[in-house]
Order: sequence, then structure tokens, then C-alpha cells
Amino acid sequence: MLIGSLLSGSLLSGSLLSDYEIAALLLSLKVSSVAVIASLPLGILCAWLLARVEFPGKALFDSVLHLPLVLPPVVVGYLLLISMGRQGFIGQWLFNWFGISFSFSWRGAALAAAIVSFPLMVRAIRQSFETVDIRLEQAARTLGSSRWRVFLTITLPLTSPGIVSGMIIAFARSLGEFGSTITFVSNIPGETRTIPLAMYSFIETPGAEYQAMRLCIISIVIALASLLASQWMSKKALQRTASVC
Repeated sequence: MLIGSLLSGSLLSGSLLSDYEIAALLLSLKVSSVAVIASLPLGILCAWLLARVEFPGKALFDSVLHLPLVLPPVVVGYLLLISMGRQGFIGQWLFNWFGISFSFSWRGAALAAAIVSFPLMVRAIRQSFETVDIRLEQAARTLGSSRWRVFLTITLPLTSPGIVSGMIIAFARSLGEFGSTITFVSNIPGETRTIPLAMYSFIETPGAEYQAMRLCIISIVIALASLLASQWMSKKALQRTASVC
């Protein structure tokens, strides 16, 4: 009933979204994009280490990387608050020396989103590295190419669809982050109020069901599109490695 009224009424009349909802959407896109781009280099490095290098404590390292997947988001937010907050043992140093503050700002929301989505990115990229035939890399090394050149000219191009897939999954996960964000940076309109936090505010506001439903539909559409794009990129990655091998 609510969805039918929404589609026949406010969603299709005049402006689809209010300025408040547009601000939440744009902030979510900004936070998620920054989170993915900032964590991508480290994600590629960690994925390569897990896929290509054997070292003591590898299982522990892998488990620590995946902790954000199993920890309650509130726990992640609290750990960020006591470490990266204005009075945290890292955040205080960053603020005093560089004037950088993560607490109660969109930068903190991006940091929280990056940490929560990081394991998904690493897992997707790692699987892509593991599909590349290591004999191709070894052959290039025997022909005189350095390890770095082999990585840039062979490994990275072959894994690029998987890397893009990992970025898409991390982006979608970042868009949906709620618990760690509200714990670490609160729910400040125009600064930290992303789509999930805006929906939470609408749900708590009497008579704001239509606004909450609009944001709900937007979230579902973005998530579904992201999953379809990720699956398509994963398929492309398998086809590329199969054709090379």
C-alpha cells in the first residue's frame, strides 16, 4: 500500500527527491567513492600477498583482515572512536601535528566505510590473482623482466576485471554502512548523514514514511546494480584468464 501510494504520488510528482534526500545521496556517493579509492592500493597489496606469498602468520594476517566482516559494526565504530577520535591515541597526534580530524566529519565516515568494506575488496581481488597462471609470470621473469614489470604488464592487466569487481562490491557495502558510522561520526545533516542514517532519521520521524521508502528504493536499486556489475566483471575475469591460458 505504501509503495503503491509512493509510486503514484510523491515519487512521480514534481521533484523525485527533496534537497535533504539529495544531500544524503550525494554524501553517500562521495563517502563511498573516497573509501574505495583510498583503500584500493592497500587492498591490491594485501590481496597479492595472500595469493602469491607464503610467510609466517599468514593465517593470522588473513583472519585480522576479515575481522570487520564478523565484528558488530558498533564495535568497529567504537574502536575507531577511541583510536582515531580527537582524543584517540592516533587521532590526537594527527590533529595536533597535521590538523587532520576524522571524528564528526565525512572523512571519518569514509574511514569507517573503508574499514568495513575492505575485506570484501581484498577477497575479490585475491580470487582474481589466484586465477592467473603463475607460469606466465615465471616465463616473463626468465626472459629478463623484473618482478615489478611482470606485475604491471601481466598480472595487473589480467586481474583488472577482478579488481573492478572488488571495487564495486566495496562501494556497495560502503553505501550501506550504518553502525560504525553513527558510532564514530554521529548523525550530522550535510556532514555525516548518509542514506542509511537519513533513513534512520526518517523512520524516527512521524509522517516521514514516504521519504524513508524513497531512500529504501534508491538503496535497493544501487545495491542490485552493483551486484549485477560485479558478477559481470567476475565473468569477464574468468573469460580473460581462460583465453590467455
